[in-house]
Amino acid sequence: MFRTLALRIARAVEPLLERIGARRDADPVLEAYCGYATPGGLILRGRVLTHLRQAEPDPRQSKWVNLRQMLSLFVTDEVAGVAVAGGGARTVSDAEGYVTLEVPVDAADFAAGTPWAGVPVRIEDDPATELAFPVRLATDRADWIVISDVDDTMIETGAHSLARNLWTTFTGSALTRQVHADARALMQRLVDGDRNPVFYVSSSPWNLHRFLEGLFARHDIPRGPMFLRDLGVTDEGVGQGHGTHKGAAIDVILAANPGLDAWLLGDSGQKDAQVYRDAVRRHPGRIRGVALREPAPGTGADDAAAIAAIQAEGVPCHHGPSFDGAMRHWGLE
Repeated sequence: MFRTLALRIARAVEPLLERIGARRDADPVLEAYCGYATPGGLILRGRVLTHLRQAEPDPRQSKWVNLRQMLSLFVTDEVAGVAVAGGGARTVSDAEGYVTLEVPVDAADFAAGTPWAGVPVRIEDDPATELAFPVRLATDRADWIVISDVDDTMIETGAHSLARNLWTTFTGSALTRQVHADARALMQRLVDGDRNPVFYVSSSPWNLHRFLEGLFARHDIPRGPMFLRDLGVTDEGVGQGHGTHKGAAIDVILAANPGLDAWLLGDSGQKDAQVYRDAVRRHPGRIRGVALREPAPGTGADDAAAIAAIQAEGVPCHHGPSFDGAMRHWGLE
């Protein structure tokens, strides 16, 4: 009943937000997301919008100002049917303005170079819109990849409580939101100076991509491609289901990096244990270890069963209120 009511409200509110953000007299612009490399080339991702919202936070501003700024990130006016080209590839923005360019470049050409590259992309026939789309490359120095959740794993959110999650998300700013120091330390050790790629998989919407990148940079969290969700409302619900989205993203990331095993970081607040258990089973031998933060005291029966199943597959699973001791549990120190 609650889900049906929430869906009805979301379907009613979505067109209102779109009308609030609409600027039909403006020329479309590009918003770039971090892309990634595959054995067959580079995947560039972004969105076509009428304008970008770039309000700079102030540490002195109130929670209500933070709320207004955060809500503005969701008031986007996406543009469909716009031709976008870059790197020898071309595509057209979909109904929500998203674009994905598959650039046919041999990723091995970058193996000895920098782990990051920028590919110029622009709206077709409009040179003024050209923007360098960042892409993470897996160099030949990488030992593994890291796949991590965001809310309550890397940053303090309270995702296990819907009310707390919403309040924390919408009344904080990139200057006030906090990261978990233990997660930053673990991630920095695993990434090892940008040698090993990290990918972030979250149920947060793409509207927060710029915000999360700024927050991570401020707190020295290693940068990496993000796999977020589209919150477009359909008859099936708001965006893609949490578990379905995360599981599908993990499959894509592992397929893009066939020669590298992965470490999975998450928390027990949003069924990450079950999602990771299923990933371990789908990709035998590819998952080196799992670490799960327990944001609430104790481990639920479902999580406990999933953790036991992960360990039964021969994959070490560290779990507890922090990531301290994860490296030792995995046998890395």
